[in-house]
Amino acid sequence: MDHPTFPPAPLYLRTPDAALRLGLSPRTLEKHRCYGTGPAFYKLGGRVVYTIEAIDAWAQMGLRRSTSDPGSGVCHPARRRNGPVRR
Repeated sequence: MDHPTFPPAPLYLRTPDAALRLGLSPRTLEKHRCYGTGPAFYKLGGRVVYTIEAIDAWAQMGLRRSTSDPGSGVCHPARRRNGPVRR
């Protein structure tokens, strides 16, 4: 009985695949990258790529046992507000 073979896992993930792994939209991951609050990344040939280890380590930073657990002190912004807020 033959076992199915799977292709090797990629060494690097581009933004859409990294966002999918984290359960975020690609745009949210881009914002975290711009604000310096996201996972570590590489620039390879002008492309942004993430290692699976960096993605998982960043996600692990948010691990809590209780809602009363203290945070890490890092605020992950949703957006910057420069000037008046539009409604």
